[in-house]
Amino acid sequence: MPCSDPIFVHPLLGADDAWSGFRIEFAPGRASLEALSRLRTSPQFEAIDKRMLWFIPALPEASEAAQTMERSVTVFSARSGDQDGEALARLEAALRQAQHKVALVVTPESKLPATGTWDYLLIGASHARSLPPYTLLGMASRTTVIATDVHTHVDRQWALSNACTLSSGEFLLTRPTGTPRPDITRMKLLKLLGLICEDADTGALDAIFREEPKLSYSLLRLVNSAAIAPPSPITSFTQAINLLGRRQLQRWLQLLVYSDPNNGQHPNPLLQKAAARGRLLELLAGKLPQSEPPESDSDIAFMVGTFSLLDVLLCMPMPEILHQLPLPEVSAKALLAHEGNLGQLLGAIDAVDKHDLSTATLRLKTLGIDGGDYLDAQLDALNWAGKIRPTA
Repeated sequence: MPCSDPIFVHPLLGADDAWSGFRIEFAPGRASLEALSRLRTSPQFEAIDKRMLWFIPALPEASEAAQTMERSVTVFSARSGDQDGEALARLEAALRQAQHKVALVVTPESKLPATGTWDYLLIGASHARSLPPYTLLGMASRTTVIATDVHTHVDRQWALSNACTLSSGEFLLTRPTGTPRPDITRMKLLKLLGLICEDADTGALDAIFREEPKLSYSLLRLVNSAAIAPPSPITSFTQAINLLGRRQLQRWLQLLVYSDPNNGQHPNPLLQKAAARGRLLELLAGKLPQSEPPESDSDIAFMVGTFSLLDVLLCMPMPEILHQLPLPEVSAKALLAHEGNLGQLLGAIDAVDKHDLSTATLRLKTLGIDGGDYLDAQLDALNWAGKIRPTA
């Protein structure tokens, strides 16, 4: 049975670095109403935070009813006068008449619209930075501006300072400048992770937390987040082990490395990105072709996903990081060279994050992962990771 085409969901960041919306993309030439319908009817879609906006590409063959969905904004691009352009113009007119939110993607080749003519304007970071000063400030008086293709931390800061309410998160895959040395707390956490991987006893683990009190505090904030929602607050490392068990605790320790080392309340989008990757690989591990342990093991898949961003976080080469962690061979190969089924799946996810959607689609089909299964796994992963908000 042939696999259906996947669609891809990208979180958009608000000014506080929290997820504030999602942008939907299709692989080039593979847009379809069927895929959009799968999104609309997915139980996982209904479970995601109702405050989130969904930016959905306009499809020329779509009717007004088929195009719109709860909390959605229909996104149009500059178009020519061909048959698709005429269909999109009719769709735009119908949506405006129904007072449905509409957005426009602008390019350096297209003229900026008058402010207020669109509800949202999506503009690439490099294009935005080439505009005359204060252009976006004027636009933002009546139109919400969203920065896309934000590939560097400098671009992200510029967008925040120039009236961009939302932005894409490509910059999360790059190492920030000015932080050449990893935080000592995180280095101790690597030691802790090494002990966990070796199945060390509780006393050895507790000793690490005694050496670094910030780790203990950060762990308790993390495990008390909405993603776990314990009936009563977890107040100690021993209680965390007793209530969660070593298997679940290991997962939270893997994510703890991404927490704010200064114990701030500011959301860390890299933490949520790592969490979403871990959950996504975990959900899809059992669907890999001829999966046998350990590749089909959900714990190993989760580990591969969460660890895949350690080089960005620690500003260290991945081989150097893995040298300090006694990981299973299948995990190390997946992280270092995208080898094995898990590695190929991780490669597909990397391609999605880089907007190389043709490559991502091809890799998913090669692995035999159906587009509907991939969509449900994405939504589940985003829903779970979106609840990880460390509490005081």
